Amino acid sequence: KDASGKVSEIKATYNPDTRAGQTPEGMKKVKGIIQWVSTETAVPCEVRLYDRLFTAENPGSGHEDGDFLKDLNKDSLQVVQGAVEPAIKTMLDSTHVQFERVGYFCQDSEDSKPDALVFNRVVTLRD
Repeated sequence: KDASGKVSEIKATYNPDTRAGQTPEGMKKVKGIIQWVSTETAVPCEVRLYDRLFTAENPGSGHEDGDFLKDLNKDSLQVVQGAVEPAIKTMLDSTHVQFERVGYFCQDSEDSKPDALVFNRVVTLRD
């Protein structure tokens, strides 16, 4: 890490026989796979991480007045800035893509522009 705490260097080894998490016979299981996008070619984008709209399974049922609005999840939307591979600019609007370890996304049909991509999470990978 540099003086400000940002990761500035990663030291790793590369073994092409372990691509996609494969473990060749006689080798130790791969501990992790690094996914990355080159800063030289990356395309900046906005990523909208949608989560559950309510904090309760049955909104309003736990309140005497039945007010479901009391169960709104204030963190149901997080907007973050990211970077994607340049090839994603050529995908069709209706194409869904997986962003590593985050979920499946589609390009926002109204807010996404060729010079300002916007992606909405459709589903998470884990609950």
